Amino acid sequence: MSTQDKAQQLRQQIAQLVDEYAAIAMAPRPFEAGKTVIPPSGKVIDGAELKNMVEASLDGWLTTGRFNDMFEKRLAAFLGVRHLLTTNSGSSANLLAFSALTSPKLGERAIRKGDEVIGVAAGFPTTVNPILQFGAVPVFVDVDIPTYNIKPELIEAAITSKTKAIMLAHTLGNPYNLKVIRELCDRYGLWLIEDCCDALGSTYDGKLVGTFGDIGTLSFYPAHHITMGEGGAVFTNNTELKKIIESFRDWGRDCYCAPGCDNTCGKRFGWQLGSLPAGYDHKYTYSHLGYNLKITDMQAACALAQLDKVESFIQARKDNFRYLSNALQSCSEFLILPQATENSDPSWFGFPITIRPESGISRVDVLQYLDQHRVGTRLLFAGNLTRQPYMDGQPYRISGELNNTDLVMNNTFWIGVHPALTQDMLDYSVEKIETIIGVNF
Repeated sequence: MSTQDKAQQLRQQIAQLVDEYAAIAMAPRPFEAGKTVIPPSGKVIDGAELKNMVEASLDGWLTTGRFNDMFEKRLAAFLGVRHLLTTNSGSSANLLAFSALTSPKLGERAIRKGDEVIGVAAGFPTTVNPILQFGAVPVFVDVDIPTYNIKPELIEAAITSKTKAIMLAHTLGNPYNLKVIRELCDRYGLWLIEDCCDALGSTYDGKLVGTFGDIGTLSFYPAHHITMGEGGAVFTNNTELKKIIESFRDWGRDCYCAPGCDNTCGKRFGWQLGSLPAGYDHKYTYSHLGYNLKITDMQAACALAQLDKVESFIQARKDNFRYLSNALQSCSEFLILPQATENSDPSWFGFPITIRPESGISRVDVLQYLDQHRVGTRLLFAGNLTRQPYMDGQPYRISGELNNTDLVMNNTFWIGVHPALTQDMLDYSVEKIETIIGVNF
């Protein structure tokens, strides 16, 4: 037996052992009411992910390699987009998406310091932070309840001569009104960044979210629809934007050679850019103030196995959401239950609940009770971002009032719908919510 054949045989033996380990270590555990924690989010992995990660480690190729190539191609095909680039988090994906729109290569359409970008304050900070980090100005518009997305009828009033873009997340997987927003972007010449970190598989008008805008982003943190541990992706149909995003991700370099490859362009020493001498190595020529935000091949290997399950994960989220929505109708006198945006089919990240102000029920009391009974909850992220400590002294503008945003901050929370939840867990969660609310004794 050759050395190569022996190595391959050992790989197969290792894969078999990983399968055996996963069958034991990751076997489902019985649910014990009041003892088993019901998390608001969570991953679902088994031997397939572990085998892929071990396989990648045995390759000894520590940066992006064959698994990343396969993952990028397969996910791009799933989304129906031309270009997709992995990065090390969803927050980095948002940073890259926004940074790309500041590139001098975009000419007059480039976002510059002092330009305005429309968004919402009821969301996650890193949908807004890149705007501030660059020196642009976020303009906050109020949200709708019970969709928790921007009120589309208020957007046009927020647009000024300084407005360059709209950057919004699909809240907890619920698409915003892309018909109105896309029309406004086209009419006023605005960029649209779709933060889809919580919305993989959600559709609007039968089309996947992330494909309406100029750039879309995803997160692969364990809480999200698929995971690679830490990770994210940026995707676009615009080839020019793809090259710019890749440059910002890869140190800002002008060269687009993959790791381990040289002279893809065929003229590595034939460029003259900036005031560098003619023939300066293109591999070390930088056209943007960039970062290093790549992933490892082991991460991509994990996510590649997750892609085999993405359709079932999405369906489980929809089914769990529907089950909770029906079961919690008993509490609708006291709770505002979520609704999908018209003409959408969300791949829900969570089940948002707002306590009706007139109910007299304290959110803190509800959350403490659920926590004591092992039902995990989360707030709707930052609540009202303008009231967060780090926003003191930051430049931003509010268009109109943020009354619903404040209601979200004070009265909203969400519970899980992820694929790891069983019907027993959902029933127990409903029972405890009904108990603390005071219905169905």
